[in-house]
Amino acid sequence: MVIQVITFILVAFLGYIVGRWADYVNALIRDPAWLPHHWIPALILMVIGFFYLKDSLGLLVSSFGTGFFISDLKDFLNLKFFEKDGKNPKDVKFWNID
Repeated sequence: MVIQVITFILVAFLGYIVGRWADYVNALIRDPAWLPHHWIPALILMVIGFFYLKDSLGLLVSSFGTGFFISDLKDFLNLKFFEKDGKNPKDVKFWNID
């Protein structure tokens, strides 16, 4: 049980890292307006994972989606869907919640 909890935490952390990387790449490609903020696919992953909570794969997908979602929490709270962030690639910080 403890190993499973640690695994889910590590997968959520991996989701956070992937989300921060996505934010950085988005700034590098000059933030196209047609690209949705990554909290949207993260929310979809969380919902898909919740449908399969009895299966460990569903919990892993939900954990990854949760970490991915947290990495873009500020844009979710501001309900940004397709707006540009307008970030300079040099100013993007990797370890913050954006």
